[in-house]
Amino acid sequence: METMRTVPDLPALELLAAVARHGSISAGAREVGVTQQSASARLRSVERQVGLELFRRSPGGVRPTPAGEVVVSWGEEVLAAASRLRAGIETLREESRRELTVAASQTVSAHLLPGWLVDLRRRQQDEGRIPTAVTLATGNSEAVIARVRSGAADLGFIETPRVPDDLASTAVTTDELVLVVAPAHAWSRRDEVSLAEVAATPIVARESGSGTRDAWERTVRERLGHDAPEPAAVLPTSAAVRSAVVGGLGVALLSGRAVADDIRLGRLHVVPIAGERLIRPITALWRGTTRDLTPTSRTLLEVAAAGGT
Repeated sequence: METMRTVPDLPALELLAAVARHGSISAGAREVGVTQQSASARLRSVERQVGLELFRRSPGGVRPTPAGEVVVSWGEEVLAAASRLRAGIETLREESRRELTVAASQTVSAHLLPGWLVDLRRRQQDEGRIPTAVTLATGNSEAVIARVRSGAADLGFIETPRVPDDLASTAVTTDELVLVVAPAHAWSRRDEVSLAEVAATPIVARESGSGTRDAWERTVRERLGHDAPEPAAVLPTSAAVRSAVVGGLGVALLSGRAVADDIRLGRLHVVPIAGERLIRPITALWRGTTRDLTPTSRTLLEVAAAGGT
């Protein structure tokens, strides 16, 4: 154990390699994310630790001594081995869990996640990895948050702007809410309606806890300073809301993705709302920090952020 005390640790070896590569303590410090003062002190400490002068300082920068060149070279071998070790550990973690449980709100599960999963499988196959079996649980944003928080889901995707602060999160894409009416509705013949007029009208809405409903009610409070009225009807799915609007029950605010087919077929009509568009984030959630993500979860987030649909 005594001899191990003369071996620099991995952060020290990373600093030695960075300084040797740049010929500058300040540039090496920036690469490894420490201050120049801290880097200088760390280099002196390493030299005392190994009992050798590793760098010669001059007004023009620093350069390794002959002994320093050897130590840096050996250190790079250690760093490469450490990198392989980290990759191997991640692979073992991945091998131990060939399944990924994803919870997603309705718009994401119906219109975004299928494309993301196709891209995820393609990437894994291209990398020579065994594709991960993904189990999907669908619910409103509130239910997704609860699943991730309890550990029932490894990863969650929500549509609500209200992001819990006890979970790690990142916005991966956006979604637009549009005002839809039946073709026979009086608003279908208008070029646009004001936000205030829509906000004064009871709409056909999803249940409390839905990201779609939450995003609309939050928009009304933030832009108009008051609460939206109670819905004309509350239904459990976007499909049910769409059918109710087609039947003439009222108007609704829904994801543009969710109503695309109905609009193309002429079953629903989009009425522009004057002013800013109603854009909401699609956010990924997980427990812990970014370091706690498995490689599969990281790849899925990359696919989502790249716009795979």
